Amino acid sequence: MSFTGVYEHAIDAKGRTSLPSRFREILVAQGADKLFVTTHMIDQCLVAFAPAQWDRIVARVGEASMFDETANLLVRSFIAPAQECAVDKLGRILIPPSLREQIGLGEEITWAGTVSRIEIWAPKRWAEVQKRARAKEVQTDLAKKLATIL
Repeated sequence: MSFTGVYEHAIDAKGRTSLPSRFREILVAQGADKLFVTTHMIDQCLVAFAPAQWDRIVARVGEASMFDETANLLVRSFIAPAQECAVDKLGRILIPPSLREQIGLGEEITWAGTVSRIEIWAPKRWAEVQKRARAKEVQTDLAKKLATIL
């Protein structure tokens, strides 16, 4: 099962937000009740992983030499900020303030399923990314990329 779909939800004053029910179903199917949320390396969003996927990432990154400067920067900017976010009985997760502030999350959140992970966006930034992705010149490049994958 893969994470797909785009969902809009509110965030309360404490930083709690409902995890989309489709995403909860996928986690339950994997025997998980939490996500690992961290900063995205390229875009102004957060990225969330199911525990099994996160464990694979950490294991691979952990194999890099501590004397590799690029690997150290990767660990410091991607692994270190990660937070374990449990799904509560009401299907909500708490996104820590440090992560919310980093991407400018306010009272609304956009969840975007991106196959093996979930992206978490401020709605305005998500709209900007979608506008850019739908630009005519970009669509041609995306179609070429899709053709190489399929």
